[in-house]
Amino acid sequence: MKVAIEPIASTRHLRAACGFTLIELMVVVAVVAILVAIAVPSYSEAVRKGKRGQAKSDLVEAAQIAERYKTINSTYTGLSVGTTSADEIPFSQSPKTGTANYIIAVSGTPDASTFKLIATPTGGQAEDRCGVLSIDAAGIKRHSKGNDDQCQFGQVGT
Repeated sequence: MKVAIEPIASTRHLRAACGFTLIELMVVVAVVAILVAIAVPSYSEAVRKGKRGQAKSDLVEAAQIAERYKTINSTYTGLSVGTTSADEIPFSQSPKTGTANYIIAVSGTPDASTFKLIATPTGGQAEDRCGVLSIDAAGIKRHSKGNDDQCQFGQVGT
């Protein structure tokens, strides 16, 4: 008795069922491109926002050190940034170590009763929507551009 074995599917039919068509592949590529176009700018802004938060914290810390400097010296005159002196601001960038995202400096010349510290974005952070951040002896915080709600560091101004 001979049993005839019939093929389940022809080779031609099996071949067509194993792959993707060019149209299906192009649809997937288009969907991925759209997702990337949305995700990358959102991610970049989230990273800049995190780095801005660090700079705001470092700037407020520098202002506290300036207040301590005035308590010791009865004046802001002579206040400087990036020195090794224990009573002056020991860092000149944010973050304090590693690659600088902001450069912290004294704006103008501090006198007996006032000072102004600024944090200027640098490198990839230069595109930040809030621009230069500043704080003065009265504790007034400002950002050079952007929306007050987005920046959450005082008001727009210089």
